[in-house]
Formats: sequence, structure tokens, C-alpha cells
Amino acid sequence: MGVAFVFPGQGSQAVGMGKALAENFASAREVFEEVDAALGDKLSGIMWEGPKETLTLTANAQPALMAVSMAVMRVLEQEKGFKLADKVKFVAGHSLGEYSALAAAGAFSLADAARLLRLRGEAMQKAVPVGEGAMAALLGVSLDVAVKVAEAAAQGDVCQVANDNDPTQVVLSGHKRAIDRVAEVGKSFGVRRAMPLPVSAPFHCALMQPAADAMAEALSKIDIKAPSVPVISNVLAAPIADPEEIRKRLVEQVTGTVRWRESVLYMATNGITQVYEAGAGKVLSGLVGRIDKSIAAAPVGTPEEIEAAASTLG
Repeated sequence: MGVAFVFPGQGSQAVGMGKALAENFASAREVFEEVDAALGDKLSGIMWEGPKETLTLTANAQPALMAVSMAVMRVLEQEKGFKLADKVKFVAGHSLGEYSALAAAGAFSLADAARLLRLRGEAMQKAVPVGEGAMAALLGVSLDVAVKVAEAAAQGDVCQVANDNDPTQVVLSGHKRAIDRVAEVGKSFGVRRAMPLPVSAPFHCALMQPAADAMAEALSKIDIKAPSVPVISNVLAAPIADPEEIRKRLVEQVTGTVRWRESVLYMATNGITQVYEAGAGKVLSGLVGRIDKSIAAAPVGTPEEIEAAASTLG
């Protein structure tokens, strides 16, 4: 059985996430305390008590989701005797989840991952004035059709593929004017539905260049180690392990497409038959199931799910 661990991105956050882990496992509590200390902020309080609007802020949601993922990994490794490098062939994460994957594989320290994601969230939010950018999910169309829709809707504005999530869901990002044109333009390309997304900024498009510049500067000052397990890069849909390449690809990721569908297909063609989604929610487990039926996917975010995964992983 080829095993991969994947780590969720923005949108998987919910008030209360990680609380049961902290209540049941000392090692999980330590993760949340370390993240709070690294940020100089009681992020765990926002995660467990809300309000939802504060948790959803990009600068909070990104480090918070990473914290839950790392709490799961810490419990598995310190309390269940699990060793990532011994059991897992690849790790991958969706957008910010790539930072969680790198931290899980030892490329980043937990504190550095938390500070980088706080900065990333702030930089993404500041890159585009509120109301000037937007994102929309195209349902029922493939990537090649989505690219044509984006080109037709742009009309001099930015409109790009942000996330290639699964065979029937592609997210576009760019100027609000262009995204507003997508539903009408898309009809002639067979788009069944263009669903506006409740996001605060147009992620993963050229408008995020100021955020990419901020991340390039921040990442240049961080010690990145070779990961213990190859990390499948969002922008390449292929594994990377060299610290300098990791640095480069994380900068590209801010404005580049999250090639999630291709990343899962890469895993499938390289022997992965079981994926565990470490962290909050089960969004990626659902996407994996729609991308390749040969891969079983299971969320690992609650004490019960940790026990089940630990017994299966041996």
C-alpha cells in the first residue's frame, strides 16, 4: 500500500477546530502553545471560540489550519509511534497546505511555518484593495475549457485559473470586473454554473505579485532543510526536495495555479493507493475521490480519526 499525507487549504477552517485534539493529547496542546508563542497572539482562542469572521481572516485562517495539521502529526508521531519517513511516500498540501506539508516533513520549524503563514495571509490581503478582486468556481468543466473561459472573460483585465481542483471544478481568479463576466461568457463554452466564492482577495493570480515579492523576501531569511519525504509542489504537480527549489516554488505558488488534480494523478501513477488528510475538515478527501477512484482517502482530524489511522498505519 503506497501512502501519502495531504494537508488542507483555506476554506477548511471552522470554529472549534483542534479543540478536541488539545483536550485529549498533551502533544497537540504543545503545538497550539508553540504557534501562539511564535505569533505573539492567542490564535488558539480564536480557533476554539471564534468569532467565525475573525478566524476566516486570511492572516488567521492560514496559520490556524497549519496548526491543526501539525497537531495531528505531532500526536501520531509522539503518542502513536508513527514515523512519516518510514510509512509515507509523498506529502502534498493545497495552497497554504503546502507549508503544512513542508513542516510535517521537517523542512520548516513549526514557529517559522506559523510566522510565514501569518505574513503570507497579511500580504495576500494587502495586495489588492478590497472589492477589486474576486474568485469564482466553474462547475462541470475541464481545465482546458476553463482556460478558454478565463481568456474570453479577461478583456484586458486579469482572469486566470487559480485552482485546478478536480475534473469538474476549476477556480478562476482576477479582477472583479472579469470574474463578473465569467458566468455570461462561460455559457458559450458549456459552463453549467459559475459560483462566486466568499473570499477576501483574488488568490493565485497575477494580482498577487506584491504578496509574492513579500514572500520572496521572507523566505530568503528562513532556514529550509531537505524534507524527510518528497513534497509534491502545487505549481509543478511533481515532487521537490531541494531547499532552494522549495524556496523558489513557494514564491511562484502565490501567483501560480494550484495544480491539485494533476498532483493527485501524479500520486496515483506513482503507486499511491491510500491518502490521509491531516488536519481540519475533509475537503481534500472528497477531491481525491473525484480525481482517481483507485485511491482511498480518509480525513485525520479528530481523536477518533487519529486512533483509526494509527491502527491502520501500524
